Amino acid sequence: MSHGVNASEVAELEAPSTPQANPEHGLPENFGGGILGSLLFWIAIAFSTFQIITAFGIPLDRPFFSNITLIYLIGAALVAWAGWLAFSAMKGHRVIDGVLALVALAAVYGLILKFPGSLPSQVVRALHVGFLCLVAGAMLANHRAGNSASRAIGWIIGFAGFGVGLYHWALYDELVIRAGELTQGDFIVGVTAIAILFYLVWRVMGPALPIVAGLFLAYCLFGNYLPAPFDHRGYSLDQVIEHMSFGTEGLYATPTLVSATYIFLFILFGAFLERAGMIQLFTDVAMGLFGSAKGGPAKVAVFSSALMGTISGSGVANVVSTGQFTIPLMKRFGYRAEFAGGVEATASMGGQIMPPVMGAVAFIMAETIGVPYVEIVKAAIIPAILYYASAFLAVHLEAGRSGLMGLPKAELPSAGRALRDKWHLILPLAVLVYLLFSGYTPLFAGSVGLALTVVLILAGALALGLVSETVRLVFWVGLGLLAAAFLWAGVTLVLVLVAILVLLSLFVRGGPETLEACRDALADGARQALPVGLACAVVGIVIGTMTLTGIGTIFGNWVVSIGKDSLIASLVLTMFVSLILGMGIPTIPNYIITSSLAAPALLTLDVPLIVSHMFVFYFGIMADLTPPVALAAFAAAPIAKASGFRIGFAALRIALPGFVIPYMAVYDPALMMQAVGPYADGGPAFWLKVAYMVVKAGLAVVLWGAASVGYLHGKMPWWERIIAVAAAASLVLALPITDEIGFGLAILVLGLHFWRTRRTAKPAIG
Repeated sequence: MSHGVNASEVAELEAPSTPQANPEHGLPENFGGGILGSLLFWIAIAFSTFQIITAFGIPLDRPFFSNITLIYLIGAALVAWAGWLAFSAMKGHRVIDGVLALVALAAVYGLILKFPGSLPSQVVRALHVGFLCLVAGAMLANHRAGNSASRAIGWIIGFAGFGVGLYHWALYDELVIRAGELTQGDFIVGVTAIAILFYLVWRVMGPALPIVAGLFLAYCLFGNYLPAPFDHRGYSLDQVIEHMSFGTEGLYATPTLVSATYIFLFILFGAFLERAGMIQLFTDVAMGLFGSAKGGPAKVAVFSSALMGTISGSGVANVVSTGQFTIPLMKRFGYRAEFAGGVEATASMGGQIMPPVMGAVAFIMAETIGVPYVEIVKAAIIPAILYYASAFLAVHLEAGRSGLMGLPKAELPSAGRALRDKWHLILPLAVLVYLLFSGYTPLFAGSVGLALTVVLILAGALALGLVSETVRLVFWVGLGLLAAAFLWAGVTLVLVLVAILVLLSLFVRGGPETLEACRDALADGARQALPVGLACAVVGIVIGTMTLTGIGTIFGNWVVSIGKDSLIASLVLTMFVSLILGMGIPTIPNYIITSSLAAPALLTLDVPLIVSHMFVFYFGIMADLTPPVALAAFAAAPIAKASGFRIGFAALRIALPGFVIPYMAVYDPALMMQAVGPYADGGPAFWLKVAYMVVKAGLAVVLWGAASVGYLHGKMPWWERIIAVAAAASLVLALPITDEIGFGLAILVLGLHFWRTRRTAKPAIG
């Protein structure tokens, strides 16, 4: 049967309603009303401004004309702004928003002024966490406070958390000199930092992560009373607080560093691209390419989510953004509500392993194991393609089984026209990929990508005033060459280009609105960073416990002892640890905890470094699809108007082939393009091995998918499905002659299936 939707319904679906709250933290996608909402809005912008300045490494104290520095120019601009506000107030104009903006940005100026050359890493980390606490406390106060008293308490907690960051900022030199010696003031600040973070994470993200971190903290204090081998020598409260709240082993460990640099920058990158219209471009391209195919709407969901994954590393954010359009379209087209939600949840969670902008975990992984980010990207490419191929296949087979055809081409947008109209939006992504694969750091690549995105948004407003298509083309080409020339001279000059475009935008039609969109993107980026940043800070407790007590080594030795008898048992144990932890905590802390415990053990069992960490990462993602606590499924539930549990089980069935890919990579690392063993030279033999693994894994995915859905070229009887599962399992196992058995069974079941379905179809045609 065929289900169709007309053009007006498609247009209606393309304008989705805004969800009530973000499923990652349960807070609305705004800052609240009134003066407190405006204050929080400008604090968020100040937060993003601080992160941009520190991430870009702009030398504010370097003279660029005579003895004039950027510090002096910015200070003069702030003074002039204050004078203009005073003049406007005397004229009787409303200036409250301007005053709030000035105070927030002047505070950032003050923070930078103490270290105008470059802020120390410890100060950046502490202020990053301080800003997160302030924004989170204020968000809770503005949205969840039932009365004035609780609202005041929320703001006080937020400012107290920010005060901890200020303590590190103000006493940085003194803290460095007396590192390891805790004063009474240090002790109070350290305890306050831990208490505030635990409270805020509990209120924003639920109790699971604070409970897990609390157990590790309790182990530091009371683990000496446990029996061997789980005991340790014992640590005083002062030692634990010093280790966790100062230095770079606890709250301000590597995850917080990565959150304060790479992650925040790429969140802003995604926020600006969304404001520029990238989501609409992805949707139009996906609709144009696959909307008319069999089961078109579901294929649109998979493809658009894969494209979204290239700029956004948050699976839940992908569900909320693309799912608002794709899930209702799939339902209206004839797909069951739980299947539609499962498709979107599965496709969106894959965004975390889809290069070039993978999930935040990828940046943490690169920093933790000390490899370039591009190596993580290389390892993820083939598994990501196979993951989306399995999802694509599942919806194709489901459409065939249910007889769901595509939309009429006349009612669909043109992919070619969408690319012609908005091709320039792909440029920042293309530059990002080029820089990453050219050996530049993610921080530099992200900075350039963000700067170019802002350039494109601002230039777009200027281009609207150019009537002639030729003139417009010359304008874009000239701007591109200018940006490239500035980039060659240095990223700071690209920011000069941004400043020039900002000034020009003030005087062209549509320019002020574009500047407002950029301003809003800055605020959105700070708000979207909350769940990631808070999780990175609290999970530092786990890292601190590992480094202080050595519990990771104890667990690792246990996994190694199991692996001596059976590597598969160690892998299954690691998978279950990831899945169980992932049922209660987000992917980032899940990866950090499990990789700290199990990845070193897998490395000892001769699993390559990147593969062992990717194995943990992969199942941390799959945990968000695994009931009973499947965050991505429950994010899709209100959109699909179906049970989160049903969506979770549907997503699990769709993603089932994805569970086997990490196991295949462990037994044959060529699937993640890791040249080890006899292929360590990376020569032609290695690339032949990679091609062989892609074919083998692809065939396994097809067989798993067909057996799961019960349909290939036609409906599959139970015995065909059993043979298909046996063939796929044989291809996954890395034992003598299992590949031969797998290929033989695959040829048998595919041959029988196609012969049988063609034979049955002939009488019907006749």
